[in-house]
Amino acid sequence: MSYPPYGPRELGRTGVTVPPLGLGCAPLGNLYRAVSDERARDVVRTAFATGAAYFDTAPHYGLGLSEERLGRALRGRDRAAYTLSTKVGRRLRPLAPGETVDGQGFVDTPARARVRDLTRDGIRATLDASLARLGVDAVDIVYLHDVEHHLPEVYATGFPALAELRDQQRVRAIGFGMNRSDVLARLVADLDVDVVLCAGRWTLLERTAFDDLLPVCARRGTSVIVGGVYNSGLLADPSPGAPYDYAPAPRALLRRARRLAAVCAEFDVPLKAAALRFPFGHPAVAAVVVGAATPEEAGQNAELFTRDIPDALWHTLVERGLLAPDLPLPLTAPGA
Repeated sequence: MSYPPYGPRELGRTGVTVPPLGLGCAPLGNLYRAVSDERARDVVRTAFATGAAYFDTAPHYGLGLSEERLGRALRGRDRAAYTLSTKVGRRLRPLAPGETVDGQGFVDTPARARVRDLTRDGIRATLDASLARLGVDAVDIVYLHDVEHHLPEVYATGFPALAELRDQQRVRAIGFGMNRSDVLARLVADLDVDVVLCAGRWTLLERTAFDDLLPVCARRGTSVIVGGVYNSGLLADPSPGAPYDYAPAPRALLRRARRLAAVCAEFDVPLKAAALRFPFGHPAVAAVVVGAATPEEAGQNAELFTRDIPDALWHTLVERGLLAPDLPLPLTAPGA
């Protein structure tokens, strides 16, 4: 399946390309609810069948379970047929005697613990362990994961360790993944970053990344992968009690999300389809990644991404004050 009007895009100047729609693999690590090995495998198969062959995972996701399941699902496939990213910054270790699992939102996980480790040796060991779980010799992209509270270590050892791996051609693209666009902007400005994964800050409801991160990325030639396009669920189903940033949505945001949905309905466009498409208004955006806990969800993501969205929808959202007039729009006829 192709995704008109978007094709694969190169990340910075790395030679790594990603399809515009990727699969976020946190649900394969039993995020909030358990899924079977078979269902996880079928999710990956569906992503392949729909052309969403960029897979983003991390040791954090299910304490290695996501990587293990993704690796089994990828086994036997042509390595050139997909793009793969994982993350470093949290090293996994076996539980100590008497220690219990801290799932941090993941359930039925292996008996492991996370250790924050941004040392050179720790990052290399973390990546090596991820490669073993994934069953591959190399990944395409490695992100430093959720390091906004550890910047001294990032500058001293964490990023230099990743840059060394890139120089040695063990990794093709490096960057950062987090939901703090202001911190990402600082890191992109200071360091030689190929790509960032920014969650929840460039959506129909959030313009933060447009104001701080995206201008720096455009200037530096850094690509952006957008996660969290549904803002934790509010833009997937804006009903009372819907989550926003993993907590119940404030009333004002809930009202705005419902108004967005109403305008989309006027154009026979699902709100989720508009949320998936919106980030591509900015030229620094290379792809969006969306999770799926079932093959049906993976298929729906692809179907939503291929929906025709008339330019009039975006103009109407601006006219009704639901999008600011200075925001770039993902128009099919730019300049219209």
